[in-house]
Amino acid sequence: MNTATLHTQPSRPLAARAADDASPVVRARGLVRRFGAVTALAGLDLDIHPGRVTTLLGPNGAGKSTLVGLVLGRLRADAGTLQVAGHAPGSLAARRLTGAMLQAAGLAPQLTVQEHVALHGGYHPGARPLAQTLALAGLQGLEDRRYEALSGGQQRRVQFALALAGRPRLLVLDEPTAALDAESRRSLWQTVRALADEGSAVLLTTHLLEEAEALSDRVLLLAGGRVVADGTPGEIRGRVAARWVRCVSTLPLARLQALPGVVAATAEGRRVALRSSAAEATLRALLAEDAAVAEIEVTGTRLEDAVIDLLNKESA
Repeated sequence: MNTATLHTQPSRPLAARAADDASPVVRARGLVRRFGAVTALAGLDLDIHPGRVTTLLGPNGAGKSTLVGLVLGRLRADAGTLQVAGHAPGSLAARRLTGAMLQAAGLAPQLTVQEHVALHGGYHPGARPLAQTLALAGLQGLEDRRYEALSGGQQRRVQFALALAGRPRLLVLDEPTAALDAESRRSLWQTVRALADEGSAVLLTTHLLEEAEALSDRVLLLAGGRVVADGTPGEIRGRVAARWVRCVSTLPLARLQALPGVVAATAEGRRVALRSSAAEATLRALLAEDAAVAEIEVTGTRLEDAVIDLLNKESA
């Protein structure tokens, strides 16, 4: 995947500065959506800017899929305002500016890969050349294969190709790497990052925290239909003051748990992982109590740890 070259790929800092000055592609104010007695979105405000990957994180039922449905015009808000590049979501003007890769797609099984991509590209003025779209999605060599004959991962690549074929101003990716192997997943990340640097506004939902860490310029953590954290991955991590100390130790977990600063101790195969709010104090005590300690590694808080902590605080 990703053997084609995009014509305009400014560096990330330049793209970020341009995004700061550009009008948002998606603008939502006071967005409310209810399903019966359940409020899926509770007065959400959101701007999605060009040149940035904005990632929605949160547990099932947090409101991520509802927001995606509203942006694409598949759902209607009960209150608030929402525009896509100044147009009503779901309108012809908005659809022409939007590419979407959803969790499920009902594509014609008998059409070939290139027939699907060519047909979809025809809906968009200024669509990419067919060969470039196929290359960006990693579909070279599969052009004449019928969709029904593709593997699950290959079908996801076709769905990705349809999303990017029209040079969208807004690219919506809902769990895009489901069914992809590790190599294809990282190639898709590279392409998505290049599309954002080219100027597309990307709205991503994912359950893979590694994916969010790799791609995101901005992370919105949703819970109960509200935004509970908003910032870069680094800013989200920075809200949780903890680091990890990993090592091989002869001390039992209960003793490690009692070391200064340790808030959690878990076994990871032959190693142990200590989550500490005071890593230096933890290390000093560990070295003093276990002369045989080895393979010591100190790392910062992962995005996954920060998300779990923030959600736990929200539900407490």
